[in-house]
Amino acid sequence: MRIRRATPADHERAGDVTVAAYAPFTLGPADPYIARLRDAGTRDREAELWVATADSDDADLLGCVTLCPPGSPWREISTEDEGEFRMLAVAPQAQGQGVGEALVRLCLDRFAGEGCRGVAISSLPQMTAAHRLYDRLGFTRLPERDFDPIPGVHLIAFRVPLVPVAHGRP
Repeated sequence: MRIRRATPADHERAGDVTVAAYAPFTLGPADPYIARLRDAGTRDREAELWVATADSDDADLLGCVTLCPPGSPWREISTEDEGEFRMLAVAPQAQGQGVGEALVRLCLDRFAGEGCRGVAISSLPQMTAAHRLYDRLGFTRLPERDFDPIPGVHLIAFRVPLVPVAHGRP
């Protein structure tokens, strides 16, 4: 598996993978959130879109994640000394093969390298497979940061502490 920063050529495929991964959690094709899930180009411009492929640039896109650096409008719950990622998505045919874990580890390593003291994220309560992954990676629930971005949608928060690494040294 290869993980790399997305290119504009990846945006359509990343949007398709994100919509497919989130399909069990949307209200169907008419759900207005689908347009936001599909818009990988905006996520890449306003944050950083990272993709996982089988082996090469033109291989099937297995998954993607939106890494939200400081100042990104995609950040929702993180504090100044925390990182945040959004829209972790794994293609349905690649789920359970370590793609999601590899993408989360990329985010954790990146934020530790930037000196962050933790990573905070939010998730739908129904995303139990993702919650098991977060638990394995040391995330714990952070109920004081749970929130409702719109009426009828409740997001639960998680956080993992990091040991900041400055210039390659802890």
